[in-house]
Amino acid sequence: MILSRPWPSIGRPALWIAGLGLAALLAGAGHAQAAADAVAGNGASGSGRAEALLVAQLVALMISGRLLGEAMQRIGQPALMGQLLAGILLGPSLLGWVWPEGQHFLFPGDAAQKGMIDGIAQVGILLLLLLTGMETDLRLVRKSGFAAIAIALCGIAFPFACGFLVGQFGPASLFGTGSRLVPSLFLGTALSISSIKIVATVVREMNFMRRNLGQIIVATAIMEDTVGWVIIAITFGLASGPSDGGGIAWWDVGKTLAGVILFMVFCMTIGRWLVFAAIRWANDSFRSEFPVITMILAIMGLFALATHLLGVRDVLGAFMAGVLIGESPILTSHIEQQLRGMIAAFFMPVFFGLSGLSADLTILTSTQIALLTAGLIAIASIGKFSGAFAGAVLGRLTWREGIALGCAMNARGSTEVIVASIGLSMGALTGDMYTMIVTMALVTTMAMPPMLRAALLRIPMTKEEETRIEREAVDARGFVPAMERLLLAVDDSATGRMAARLAGLVAGPHGMPVTMLRLAADLRDADSGQEPESGAEKDGEHKETGGAAAHKTSGAELRDDPLAREVIAGARRGAAKVIADAAEPDPDHVHLTQLVPVDAPADVVRDEARKGYDLLFVGLDGAVSEDGGFAPKLTQIAAGFEGPLAVLSNPLPKPRLLTSRSRILVPVNGSGPSRRAAEVAFALARGTGARVLCLFASQSGGRAHTRVREEGVLRDMAELAQRYEVALTTRIAPRSEPATAILREAKRNYALVVMGASARPGDELYFGNTANAVLQKGDLPVLIVAAS
Repeated sequence: MILSRPWPSIGRPALWIAGLGLAALLAGAGHAQAAADAVAGNGASGSGRAEALLVAQLVALMISGRLLGEAMQRIGQPALMGQLLAGILLGPSLLGWVWPEGQHFLFPGDAAQKGMIDGIAQVGILLLLLLTGMETDLRLVRKSGFAAIAIALCGIAFPFACGFLVGQFGPASLFGTGSRLVPSLFLGTALSISSIKIVATVVREMNFMRRNLGQIIVATAIMEDTVGWVIIAITFGLASGPSDGGGIAWWDVGKTLAGVILFMVFCMTIGRWLVFAAIRWANDSFRSEFPVITMILAIMGLFALATHLLGVRDVLGAFMAGVLIGESPILTSHIEQQLRGMIAAFFMPVFFGLSGLSADLTILTSTQIALLTAGLIAIASIGKFSGAFAGAVLGRLTWREGIALGCAMNARGSTEVIVASIGLSMGALTGDMYTMIVTMALVTTMAMPPMLRAALLRIPMTKEEETRIEREAVDARGFVPAMERLLLAVDDSATGRMAARLAGLVAGPHGMPVTMLRLAADLRDADSGQEPESGAEKDGEHKETGGAAAHKTSGAELRDDPLAREVIAGARRGAAKVIADAAEPDPDHVHLTQLVPVDAPADVVRDEARKGYDLLFVGLDGAVSEDGGFAPKLTQIAAGFEGPLAVLSNPLPKPRLLTSRSRILVPVNGSGPSRRAAEVAFALARGTGARVLCLFASQSGGRAHTRVREEGVLRDMAELAQRYEVALTTRIAPRSEPATAILREAKRNYALVVMGASARPGDELYFGNTANAVLQKGDLPVLIVAAS
């Protein structure tokens, strides 16, 4: 048994409070019932009894679900199992058995009252599937290849066949007197799909997500979930269609299949673009709180309605909406956590609690039902384990890996409960069969974590895995991999064109959306705030937000714009290892938007900054004066952006393009800004093949304790360069002032200097004496990456 934290932190006070709270809720429910009985006719609604009872039900489910979910997590079990158990304990299985009156007070059988909380639970189903879809990583599926496909197909086919056969030939008392086709399909589906949420949680808890087998396990669960919801949608279509008790209504099956295919094609083509465009529009156009979350919920609702209109169950629409939303390049982890918090804190305990309420475990007191339930659990486990193991053999995995996969895929949990709940509500499953499926989901899910942990501990790590995990550990501390959106402020000068190319090199490998703010070529003329004379804005859309106006163009309209082509060319070259080269740059792939300010550029930058950018990249002619200081206009632009800043200074008459023959000089000192600058330099070098030299200017004179620190900094740079697959040379300049050492080294035929700095407090933009000296005395392009 594994305890993540000691039990006393839950404490007896919490249990006392929970007990007193439940008693108060039951007393309140009883009082409301008595008051309702005193009202003639249907006066209960006017008395507010229904609303008060709904609140009491929600509070009871949330509190009990939270406490039991916490307890489950502390013994190494998924929290949602605690939420399901909470419903079972509050239902006829325990509370209804110990205190029937109290249970009926809190959860009466009145159809109108039950419909209120059922409506909330149905929204919870859609939100849970939305979250599941958002956690689905299609790149992982593509990466895992044939092994995951074989395991998923076998892992679905074997238990589905077992469940279908049980439905066809099992005891008549469990399946009613009508046609057994639809109940058999429901049972086969319930036995065949693994819970991606539980599987991913256990794999992540064991730090196996980066292991090859861990990725195959999660990819297989993703494929099973996706294929499973398609099967469920078809099953729902059959269950919802007219039936005369005869055979299969093939016309209805054909319509359902056509609807599923049509919807999936839409999602994988234009739907992906529409979802991204809608989320970006909501993020950029609204100033009120949480507009992206509103848009996400609206997309989920529209997709669910679309599948319903196509004759397919709305659960498939919610799941696919989550998949597409999860792939949106501007969906920040902060927004995802906000949405996850709402679902996990409210909707999940309500839905799983109600699912537990519908199960009556007292039927297990019957020897026959108990034996049938045990047989169902055995059939489900054997079918799933043998299917996953057979798929592992076909995928050429070892027998140890096959055992681990069989253990992992046996977790049912959330998916089966959803399927069984809908099947029960549609009349396709009897109450006894529903209880048996819920019991099977509970047992298999709670058995999975300890079995998988034991199986995974016996699988050694390969050399290739060690290398990849080390690289990914470097990424976890990285600056560039965490970036999601880039704001570029440039003009038509040589500096602006070079900055546009460099920004594209940084953004391209990550599919990062870029917003290009096109400024006047002369910073002094731009102070007037007059509309620029360039023709780039004439065909664009006039955009006003918060008083800052700009002309906006995007997509194919930018194909012939020289600055846009620099960004696109840089992005495509930077992404050359990820995206196949094409004859013409594709601005739609780069997600490039251009803004030409009508108002003061500083106001436009300030207005854009609120939309969530991770870096402001600036390349302007005349931005750096002869004394190494910055022009007032650049200071104003930078003041409106609170995040990291990259400023390019180019004293050359033409932009210098980086090639495989170029060399980049990166001064380092072990600070955070220095490491960020090195990452940016490595990203530029990866896309161009340029070589990098990291220079540490030491003022210690070679003393042992400082020498160890200097070598440690350079080792960190070597690991970072290896992650980016960049050719790196390191050097320590002893007894040197940093500016002197940098300027001396820069004379040795470098194409670019990339250095980190921190903005100093004050009214003017100033990065310190070292950066000022390099800008003033250097004769080659310098890119300064500054911390916020």
